[in-house]
Amino acid sequence: MANDASTVFDLVILGGGSGGYAAALRGAQLGLDVALIEKDKVGGTCLHRGCIPTKALLHAGEIADQARESEQFGVKATFEGIDVPAVHKYKDGVISGLYKGLQGLIASRKVHYIEGEGRLSSPTSVDVNGQRIQGRHVLLATGSVPKSLPGLEIDGNRIISSDHALVLDRVPQSAIILGGGVIGVEFASAWKSFGADVTIIEGLKHLAPLEDENSSKLLERAFRKRGIKFNLGTFFSKAEYTESGVKVTLADGKEFEAELLLVAVGRGPVSAGLGYEEQGVAMDRGYVLVDEYMRTNVPTISAVGDLVPTLQLAHVGFAEGILVAERLAGLKAVPIDYDGVPRVTYCHPEVASVGITEAKAKEIYGADKVVALKYNLAGNGKSKILNTSGEIKLVQVKDGAVVGVHMVGDRMGEQVGEAQLIYNWEALPAEVAQLIHAHPTQNEALGEAHLALAGKPLHSHD
Repeated sequence: MANDASTVFDLVILGGGSGGYAAALRGAQLGLDVALIEKDKVGGTCLHRGCIPTKALLHAGEIADQARESEQFGVKATFEGIDVPAVHKYKDGVISGLYKGLQGLIASRKVHYIEGEGRLSSPTSVDVNGQRIQGRHVLLATGSVPKSLPGLEIDGNRIISSDHALVLDRVPQSAIILGGGVIGVEFASAWKSFGADVTIIEGLKHLAPLEDENSSKLLERAFRKRGIKFNLGTFFSKAEYTESGVKVTLADGKEFEAELLLVAVGRGPVSAGLGYEEQGVAMDRGYVLVDEYMRTNVPTISAVGDLVPTLQLAHVGFAEGILVAERLAGLKAVPIDYDGVPRVTYCHPEVASVGITEAKAKEIYGADKVVALKYNLAGNGKSKILNTSGEIKLVQVKDGAVVGVHMVGDRMGEQVGEAQLIYNWEALPAEVAQLIHAHPTQNEALGEAHLALAGKPLHSHD
């Protein structure tokens, strides 16, 4: 594509992950002339090394568990083990199909796609493949990579990141997972289903520490029942190789040994050496700082996705990219309410939530102004059929709207859509109680919880 200073795009996007490609697709749809620059594959971490492949592994693990447990449902089946190459073939097939579809979308919207490693060269240009791509506006969307801790080197051998774990050629006999957040508990769940002996090390006092404490406790109870071990409340000190694996020592001197160590302490922004600071972009610890409209301090530059200090979720990247495209196209942009973003951890059982925790609600409104209700899935017919347990917890401002929905149980991620509407439309319990939910469904449990909160419980005790 002939383009140095001769063509000026409306929007030049550096990074083709969730935030970048969403901005490209929406911008092109609105008539903007868009250039999208990506050094690897369009789709970014989510499609190739994150959301999609991890959920494929978790589903394979679910099938393994169902095979082992089939007789309790009256089905005779035998479990003969995990065929790792076949699991990867399934996973990679899912990724490949979605990748081809995304490439087709990019082409159909007439986005100018450039494969190469780009670098911000001015407030209105990006250099890539020896060319200078000019734009009236530049969007930074270079994403994130797995983080480690000081003194802990991820070598890809016995000390690995989530990137390495997704292409591991075997099921480890034993694994220590450093970090009990989303990435850590999802891999713990999948590997346990595959037959590994798993121990999670989390420095904070609960697994899934960003969730409501009740959800964390329910997850911990379920993991204990599954035989997933965890050590909470003590931080990591060091890791060293042993004759056959790796040994982890904690700050209190406690030691753990396993075949390998998965470092799952979060993801950090990709921003070093890309010219951001040289062009005057305000930053903090590698993150690009933005306002509620995703604008940086440089008027011609915006930033989205894992590069900015908001929730590191693909759907947040989508929303932020769309917001930027619509703002640049002259539409009215509405800032994102990050509390209103649905959050799902796809372990077994799933943890899903939207809104604020009970503790946060008490902090904001006062303890005497907050009402919390728990609805046990034992009262839900479809959950009984699926043999899953858990709870739906509602957090309400007294005599007001529901400000938090927190759910634990298999398939709860599929129920978070209605929960999102309840929170974002500031619904009253009585209003949700008027809706008729299909029976028997797990979705019905959300309706039953609101019936109870509205003072007219059906399949639950007063």
